[in-house]
Amino acid sequence: MLDKVEAADVTGLMAELGQRARAATRVLATAPASTKNAALTGMASAIRAAAPDILAANAKDLEAMRANGQTAAFLDRGTLTDERIEAIAAALEDIAKLEDPVGSVIASWPRPNGLQIDRVRTPLGVIGVIYESRPNVTADAGALCLKAGNAVILRGGSDTINSNRAIHAALQKGLEAAGLPKDAIQIVPVADRAAVGEMLKGLSGSLDVIVPRGGKSLVARVQTEARVPVFAHLEGLVHIFIDKAADATKAKEIVLNSKLRRTGICGALETLLVDETVADKLLPDVLEVLQKGGCEIRGDELTQRLGKDVVAATEADWTTEYLDKILSVKVVSGLKEAMDHIAQYSSCHTDCIVTEDETAADSFLQEVDSAIVLHNASTQFADGGEFGMGSEIGIATGRMHARGPVGVEQLTSFKYQVRGTGQTRS
Repeated sequence: MLDKVEAADVTGLMAELGQRARAATRVLATAPASTKNAALTGMASAIRAAAPDILAANAKDLEAMRANGQTAAFLDRGTLTDERIEAIAAALEDIAKLEDPVGSVIASWPRPNGLQIDRVRTPLGVIGVIYESRPNVTADAGALCLKAGNAVILRGGSDTINSNRAIHAALQKGLEAAGLPKDAIQIVPVADRAAVGEMLKGLSGSLDVIVPRGGKSLVARVQTEARVPVFAHLEGLVHIFIDKAADATKAKEIVLNSKLRRTGICGALETLLVDETVADKLLPDVLEVLQKGGCEIRGDELTQRLGKDVVAATEADWTTEYLDKILSVKVVSGLKEAMDHIAQYSSCHTDCIVTEDETAADSFLQEVDSAIVLHNASTQFADGGEFGMGSEIGIATGRMHARGPVGVEQLTSFKYQVRGTGQTRS
């Protein structure tokens, strides 16, 4: 398939993908768990067998990204290695081990007239996933949607198009081996941006929901233009607050891991808030270790006095998801000011408090209105796999239907099954 086709052809192509996906849902909705699990384990085997081809495809993508001057963090997100390919395969096997949500009874109750009412999980239908620069999402999204009985249309970023196609080819081998329709997991075969526009229109009623996973501009476009429901995955403007009752060693380790383990993921720390009563003794050491790790510090006036080579923070720094070795730092008067700052600037993704004061921790966990709120743990645990969900399509930051890691349960809806014995209504 050519990467660029005429606009009319893109419209026709996308409509066809939608129709094929809709047809596949009729099979998937009633597919037994054993068949779906066989497909998932087959996909894992196919991924491992195709590792050389996937790495070769990824090398082409990385070469193009370097030629286009992409940042180190962006390159990290797009890079595949033997270890990361094995992690992709292992995630598929983990998803296969999860309880099948389809058909499970969420709630059940009898009525005085003898009717028995069950609320039962059902697939959503056809899901469109639009994502950027993370080839592992191709496998994660495809597998999670399949497990939940949904067909999926994947539109990955052009930067990793070769990697995405290579992974998708392995996924289809797993589907075929299990006797499931290959149209259950489709990938948009063109890089033309018009394809995204067609998905946002809903593919003439074929798409039931869209999941965007990418930068602020992508999510904003999807939320503005989509004519179907959206599970919004907004930027990860992640905060850590070091409380006055924090353990210094624990605080340093959590901050370092949260920021520097992988800077290009949505759970990476972007703003550090420190209680003024412990800033003098704690902050200089934390800043020094961060800087030794290559991290640039942008701080308020007190942070600049306590650290060396600290760049003056601007208002824009409190609203920036760097996805790089840059951290904004602010000294605050206490828990209330920290939570006020988070309320003003947070993207409602992930926020953390480091403290040994259980009362302060409880206040933070209850009052900070983010999808994920942590106490004394790295923000890099903001991940569906780490939550025991096998994997995730993304972290939903909205408040409707799905919030936090979007896994198999979040990719289902429900219906009511009502059983009677001949009752009629008066």
